[in-house]
Amino acid sequence: MTDQTITLDIISDPICPWCYIGKTYLDQALAAVPDHPFVIQWHPFQLNPDMPPEGMDRRDYLEAKFGGQEGAVRAYAPVAERAEAAGLKINFEGMRRTPNTLDAHRLIHWAGIESKQTQAVDALFHAFFVEARDIGDHEVLADIADGIGMDAAVVSRLLASDADRADIAKRDAHSREMGVNSVPTFIVAGKHAVPGAQSPDLWRKVIGELQQQLAATDSAG
Repeated sequence: MTDQTITLDIISDPICPWCYIGKTYLDQALAAVPDHPFVIQWHPFQLNPDMPPEGMDRRDYLEAKFGGQEGAVRAYAPVAERAEAAGLKINFEGMRRTPNTLDAHRLIHWAGIESKQTQAVDALFHAFFVEARDIGDHEVLADIADGIGMDAAVVSRLLASDADRADIAKRDAHSREMGVNSVPTFIVAGKHAVPGAQSPDLWRKVIGELQQQLAATDSAG
C-alpha cells in the first residue's frame, strides 16, 4: 500500500453529454478501487465559446449545429445508447435552452477553493441532464451552490461581477493551445492524455498499472 497520489486533470464542459458519461464510467472504476491514487482537478472547456451570454433556444441551437431535428437525432443516438449502458437517462426532451457555460465554469472554480469541485460538477451534470435546468441562469447556479453547502448569496454576488471571467477564458484557451479539441480529456500525472468517455475496465487497468508503479517506487526508495 502506498500513500502517494497522482493528479488526474479532467478537461470538461458541464453541458457535454460525453463528459457526463465519462465521469460516470470513471466513478464506477474509482468505486471498485477505493484505494486509487487519483487526486482529481477539473478544468474549463466551452464546447460553444461563441454562445450568447443568455444562451439559445435549444431548437434554434440544434437547427444551427445539426441542420434540424433529424440531424440532432442522428448525432445524439450514440449518446443515448452509451448513457443507457452507463445507467444514465438523459432528459433531452425536457431541455428548452442551451446555455453559455462560462458562469458554470466560474462556479466550479469557486467550488474548488472550498474543496467542493467534484460536488459542483456532479450537481451541474444532474441539473442539466436530469432536471433539464438552465445552468447558465444565475439563480439556478446559486441554488446549485446552496445545494452543495456553498454560500448562495456570495455566489450570486460573484456571478453578478466579472470575477474570474478572464481567468476561465485564459484556461480554456490554454487547453486548446495544448491540442485539446474535444472533451472529456483526462490527463494522468500531467503527461498522459486519455481522450473520450473511457470504460470502467480501462480505468481499472490504468489504476492497477499506476499502483504497481507507485509500489515499485516505494520499494526502491
